[in-house]
Amino acid sequence: MSSAGRGPNPVQPLWRSPAGLFAAYAGLLVLGAVVGLAGALVQGAWFPGGLLLALAGAAGLFLGGAYALRGRGGAVAPVTGWIVAVILLTTSRPEGDFLFSAGLGSYLFLFGGMAVAVICATLGPRR
Repeated sequence: MSSAGRGPNPVQPLWRSPAGLFAAYAGLLVLGAVVGLAGALVQGAWFPGGLLLALAGAAGLFLGGAYALRGRGGAVAPVTGWIVAVILLTTSRPEGDFLFSAGLGSYLFLFGGMAVAVICATLGPRR
């Protein structure tokens, strides 16, 4: 029997329902924060290679989120989590602890990540 006479497919992606879409966006937001934290640690550990690895991981998440949710909103959610995590990590504490130094690698990670975010949100699929 052919599938043409059966009607619509009963198995739909999770993000077709409003609750599923909210869960997907919330998951991407948290995943963006985790990638921002991991990238902040990796870029400082191995300077040239770690920086490229951190930016490639962020780009993969941003563009992957856009293609997974079939829209630019899928890139905006992890970008938001990434930016919030990275900005919170740049603030120094009263004890004098901080994660980012005032070096070239840190600035390249911050501004390069923002540039990657804009590029991935622009290149993401449109609805």
